[in-house]
Amino acid sequence: MESNLPSTVRHKVPAQLINWDLAASTAAKLTPAGPQLSEREIAAAVADLRAAAEASIGYVHQITGLDAAKDLRDSDLLIVDRASWAKANTQSFQALMNPALEHLARTKQDQLTTASAALGGTVTGAQFGAILAFLSSKVLGQYDPFGPAKNGTGGRLMLVAPNILAVERDLNVEPADFRLWVCLHEQTHRVQFAAAPWLKDHMLQHISELSEGLLEKAEGLSERLTKAAKGLTSAGAKADADLDATSLKSDNDLGILSLLQDPQDKARMSHLTAVMSLLEGHANVVMDAVDSSIVPSVKTIRRRFNARGKSRGPVEKFLRRLLGLDAKMRQYSDGARFVRRVVDRAGMEGFNSVWTSAENLPTEEEIHAPDKWITRMGLHNGG
Repeated sequence: MESNLPSTVRHKVPAQLINWDLAASTAAKLTPAGPQLSEREIAAAVADLRAAAEASIGYVHQITGLDAAKDLRDSDLLIVDRASWAKANTQSFQALMNPALEHLARTKQDQLTTASAALGGTVTGAQFGAILAFLSSKVLGQYDPFGPAKNGTGGRLMLVAPNILAVERDLNVEPADFRLWVCLHEQTHRVQFAAAPWLKDHMLQHISELSEGLLEKAEGLSERLTKAAKGLTSAGAKADADLDATSLKSDNDLGILSLLQDPQDKARMSHLTAVMSLLEGHANVVMDAVDSSIVPSVKTIRRRFNARGKSRGPVEKFLRRLLGLDAKMRQYSDGARFVRRVVDRAGMEGFNSVWTSAENLPTEEEIHAPDKWITRMGLHNGG
C-alpha cells in the first residue's frame, strides 16, 4: 500500500495532518509529575508490578478457561512512567491512522491543503499530545495490540507505575492486593488477543475504515466543533453534578469523533463499540471473579475504587465527556452485564466461543440483549 505512493506524498501527508513527533514531545512536556520516589522505591515498585503481572496469568487462566493464558511469550510486558506511556501511544495511533492518511493522499490530493488547514486548529500534533498528557495520569494499565513488540508480534502490555502507586495511596489500600487486582484486568486483555489471534487484524481493518470515513469528511469539522463546543460548554457548567449512566445517551458522549459521523461511520463505530464493550466487560468480570483467597482486601478495593469517580472536579468531568471517557466507562458495565448473562446461561465454555471468529462477535444490540447473541450462537443451558 505504501509503495504505491511517491515518497514525497508518503512522508509529507501524515506530517501535515498530525505531527506525531510533536505529539510525543508535547505529551512528555505537559505530563504531570507522579509520586516522588527514591531510586530504591522505584526499583521495588517495578519488581512488585512485574511479579504481580506474572502471578495474575494463572488466575486469568483459572477464571476464563482460556488455554492462551498458558503461553504469552509473543507479547511484551513493560512497566512504564507517564511520559513513556504517552510516547508509546503516539506510536500506536500513528500505526492506526497512517493507512487512512495515506488513503486520503491518494484519493483527495486536490483537497489536501484545505483539509490540513481545517484540521490545523483541532487535530494537530500539539493538541493530540495535550490529550495524551491528560490521559497519562489517568491510565493504570493498557494492553496495546497494535504497538511494536520487541519479543514478537503480539503487542505490549504496559503498566503505568506512577498512576498505580498514586491510586493505591489515594485509596489507602494494600499495595500488593491492588497491584494484583489491576494486573488481572490488564492481563485478561493480553489473553483475549492471544486466544483470538485474528482479532488484531479485524480491529485494524475496521479502525482504518472508520478513520478513512472521518478524514474524508474533515472539511466541515470546524463548524461542527463550534456547534458541539457550545453544547459541551453548557454541559460543563453542570459538571459539578454527578452524571449517571442513564443521563448520558447523546452522540456527544462518544467524544470528538462523534462530530464526524454519517450513517456509515455510525455503523463502523457501533461495531467497534461492541467489540470494546466485550473486551472491557470480560476483563472486569475476571477482576470481579476473584475473592479474598486471591486478593485478601478485594471488597475494600472494589468499594473505594468505585467511589473514586465521585470526587472528580468539574474540569476533569468536562474533559472526560469531551474525550468520550464516560462512554468508555459504560462499555465496562455494559460489556460485563453481557458476559455475566452469557456465562450464566451458556457456561464459560459457551461464552468462549466468542473468540473463535469475527462472525461470533456480538453486535452492539446484542451487547444490550445477550439472549439474542445466545440464540444466534445456538447456546443454551451450558451449550
